[in-house]
Amino acid sequence: MLAAFIIDLDHLLANPIFDSNRCSINFHPLHSYYAITVYFFLLWKKPTRVFALGLLAHIVSDSVDCLFI
Repeated sequence: MLAAFIIDLDHLLANPIFDSNRCSINFHPLHSYYAITVYFFLLWKKPTRVFALGLLAHIVSDSVDCLFI
């Protein structure tokens, strides 16, 4: 589940780093639709399944934030 925190490193590339009015889905590289597709493919292999669950849990929590902007 550490992956849920590591994915936020791409926020350091944004200016400003945090903006409460910005949806991070498809804004940051590790939150892009391409990256989310890779996270789903990681679910298929048993060694990467827990890693993928952490990443997808983070994406779900970020997408809930986007609903209320």
